[in-house]
Amino acid sequence: MTEKTHPYMPSSHPNLKKELMDEIGIKSIEELYADIPNKIRLNRKLNLPPRMSELELRRHVESILSQNRDTSEFLSFLGAGCYPHYVPAVVSQIASRSEFVTSYTPYQAEVSQGMLQALFE
Repeated sequence: MTEKTHPYMPSSHPNLKKELMDEIGIKSIEELYADIPNKIRLNRKLNLPPRMSELELRRHVESILSQNRDTSEFLSFLGAGCYPHYVPAVVSQIASRSEFVTSYTPYQAEVSQGMLQALFE
């Protein structure tokens, strides 16, 4: 399983909130919600658990997700290829080769043809 990573973007810069508000031309956060009627706003604090580090949060979410069951444990009738099956590692390597992605010209039809060829092979 490959894991997609995203760049770390800290939001702890002391003037970040003010800079963002200046950039969009508002003086207070309340201005962002001016169009939302007060009667449908949540006028209390959210009941959130204490904050966690990134590692703690990841472990917490993984513990929740581990309660899920998948098709390795239960029979699934979803069909359309939604079933456990083995795809050899070499398939993605072959399918990513340039001769399969674009057979002979860079036009869209040929890219599609190259992918169809790769899938067939």
